[in-house]
Amino acid sequence: MNKYFIIGGIIALILIGGIAYRTYLLPEELQPEVTGEVREITVVAKKNQWIFEPEEIEAIRGDKIILTLINEDDYDHGLAIDAFGIAQRMPANETIIVEFVVTQEGEFPFFCSVPCGQGVVDGVERTHFDMIGRIHVRSLISETE
Repeated sequence: MNKYFIIGGIIALILIGGIAYRTYLLPEELQPEVTGEVREITVVAKKNQWIFEPEEIEAIRGDKIILTLINEDDYDHGLAIDAFGIAQRMPANETIIVEFVVTQEGEFPFFCSVPCGQGVVDGVERTHFDMIGRIHVRSLISETE
């Protein structure tokens, strides 16, 4: 038997097993919640300041987030939220939209994922590594009690 058929069969079994697990066996407390609420948030990479504004975002687990990302700089930035699989380049002087559902509660950093240099802002040196914020995701259950 051809080794490629064997490898293909193993991959197909793994995929079918994963789908079956998520569909029939995943415990209810681990299944993603969807509230139906949509939160539209604008995040701005401020021109020559190496900050995101706002630096804090609030959400409830299951909310759909629509981020409008505005880059005021003449060079690219990026926005990444590892917990939700977001990694989006923000082209210079452009606006883009990113949508996702917050599927877990907790505090998660978002940060610039594109090296963007450094400069002095109000007498303080700021760099690419200063472009960090937090998304705070609360439980849907604590909101209804």
